Amino acid sequence: MERLKAYFQRHGNAPFKFGEGRVSGYISATLGLLSLLAVLCFLFPEWLTTAELRKVYDEQFARTTLLLGLVLSFSLGTLNILLNKRKRLGITGLVASGLAVFLGGTNVQVSEIGQTPYSLGLDWFVLALLVSAIVFIPLEKLYSKDPEQNILRPHWRTDLTYFFVSHMLVQFILIFITASSGYIAGWAVSPGLQASVQSLPLVVQFLLAVLVADLGQYWLHRLYHVVPFLWRIHAVHHSSTHMDWLAGSRVHFIEILLTRTGVLVPLMLLGFAPQALNAYVILVGVQAVLAHANVRINGGWLNYLIVLPRYHHWHHARHKDYIYKNYAIHTPLVDMLFGTFKLPPKEWPVRYGVFGKELPGGIVRQHLYAFQKPEPK
Repeated sequence: MERLKAYFQRHGNAPFKFGEGRVSGYISATLGLLSLLAVLCFLFPEWLTTAELRKVYDEQFARTTLLLGLVLSFSLGTLNILLNKRKRLGITGLVASGLAVFLGGTNVQVSEIGQTPYSLGLDWFVLALLVSAIVFIPLEKLYSKDPEQNILRPHWRTDLTYFFVSHMLVQFILIFITASSGYIAGWAVSPGLQASVQSLPLVVQFLLAVLVADLGQYWLHRLYHVVPFLWRIHAVHHSSTHMDWLAGSRVHFIEILLTRTGVLVPLMLLGFAPQALNAYVILVGVQAVLAHANVRINGGWLNYLIVLPRYHHWHHARHKDYIYKNYAIHTPLVDMLFGTFKLPPKEWPVRYGVFGKELPGGIVRQHLYAFQKPEPK
């Protein structure tokens, strides 16, 4: 374990060079491990997959994706072994994909999926990581805000752990939100208001849902910055010193529960149609990743209508003038409404992170940080 840790410390943050086999090694290892996890989803669907997500994809799509992952993992793992003196990554990919094939591969049989009180979102993690990496890693290399930043920049493993945990516990979050909405539905629901909302065209419902959600999340976000205990929770999100598509995953689990509940419960109680809610959830997922991405977008007038990377990067800037600015998640119009909008004409932040003492490293210590006694000023 120590030798493996030292290997990643020497090579994990180094820039890639064409022809050395490291790129193929990382891709092989990643696809091999994801293929193995996918086979486990086939073997134990009721415990490792979520019923809500199973409605989105079919079995044939999952098997085709798995086959492609296995082929690429075997091929690129072999290439890594041939080109690179350090063959750990290629061997990892070959072993993981080989074990996936041994357990059944694309021919693994799926029995009738039973009902369980709780399941882990392993399928959600596999698909989200695969799609996010395929879309945003090329974007960050082609249109990089910081061309010198490596794909495997410092602390990427911590953020990947956050990505894993938040996606694995997705059903727990849904149960918490459903329970919260059910608890307050008896006195907060207005049938007349719900009927009025549901009578609107779906496009109007979607736009209204975005506005309502952003207004709610704006004030939650603002409280995170001004209430000391909530700030110690939210500071985890701001502790990343590098911005990319993975950085947005660094969120304390308590903040995930508070934010998802504070945003989705009002939308559910207002009676928005499921299609409008689903469209909003998709927007949240895409915009949360894009806003943190290391992507330079010249948005022009869109900078004042939609939260794009430069706008949210300034919220994360280690700059005293932006500590209490740019809280909006979807549209800067909300910040303009409440006087917290601030965006320079063209400049990007130079430094990111929190002021003062650095937060501890690792997901466990960062989660415990909020409950530690604050140091006297």
